[in-house]
Amino acid sequence: MPLTHEEFAGLTHLGSGKVREMFAVGDDAVLLVASDRISAFDVVLPTEIPDKGAVLTGLSLWWFDQLADIVPSHVISANVDEYPDELAPYTEQLRGRSMLCRRLTMVPIECVARGYLTGSGLGDYQRTGAVSGHILPAGLVDGSRLPETIYTPSTKAPVGEHDENISREDAAARTGPQVAAELEKLTLQIFGRATGLAAERGIILADTKFEFGHDDNGVLRLGDEVLTPDSSRFWPTGQWKPGRSQPSYDKQFIRDHLTSTGWDRTAPGPELPDDVVEATRARYIEAYERLTGISFADYIATA
Repeated sequence: MPLTHEEFAGLTHLGSGKVREMFAVGDDAVLLVASDRISAFDVVLPTEIPDKGAVLTGLSLWWFDQLADIVPSHVISANVDEYPDELAPYTEQLRGRSMLCRRLTMVPIECVARGYLTGSGLGDYQRTGAVSGHILPAGLVDGSRLPETIYTPSTKAPVGEHDENISREDAAARTGPQVAAELEKLTLQIFGRATGLAAERGIILADTKFEFGHDDNGVLRLGDEVLTPDSSRFWPTGQWKPGRSQPSYDKQFIRDHLTSTGWDRTAPGPELPDDVVEATRARYIEAYERLTGISFADYIATA
């Protein structure tokens, strides 16, 4: 059955995202529970992808560990056996797909890094020749490698609305110049580390987005999820070919399917056929296993 916040009626529900349910735990912690929901073009689709929430959680935890020397994360624990007693009745629903995290005051932008041109960045480039104020060379196509990684912050839109790429100057106006500079520096550092790790595993990290927030002590931490197939574009290195939509280990497969149906990208979205669901699940699991070197079955067995 689909995971919804009604399953956790004894907890204080803070809100629902496109994928996650959020609950208060005490005065200073929040429980994030990743469902199997999937969105495309900012619309949550009616069909779920089995095991997707566990993939997002397991992969985020792995990346948080790889990046800990660059920036601390918001994670307190993902071991359900260490959770507070109030969460004990929900142990099995939470196992493998939840994280107990510090409450953060989130910065009001999403931090995007792009090493390749595609998605909304490609659309901006085709209209203006630039992305978030970065003027790019002429003649680039879908999938072109950029001369250097660019930082392209965006707005944080409510569920059902569209994020919009903004300039670095606009980002600084929203966060303050000192925070903006730190966000850009961290975003590019993390992207550099992740790009190298992915390349070692035969994967191109084309772009990704991060979310940051400050804890009660003013420490800037990496929050939400990180470097998953929901928040990133992962392409198999040997199949990269500019000028087309790339084979991928992310939800681009679903975007391509939906585009082929003629759907107008407004809610409600269409149901996904079984073969698309299974192919998407397989791509998410392959991304987890190739990046981490861990069997997904082993992750589930030990979560």
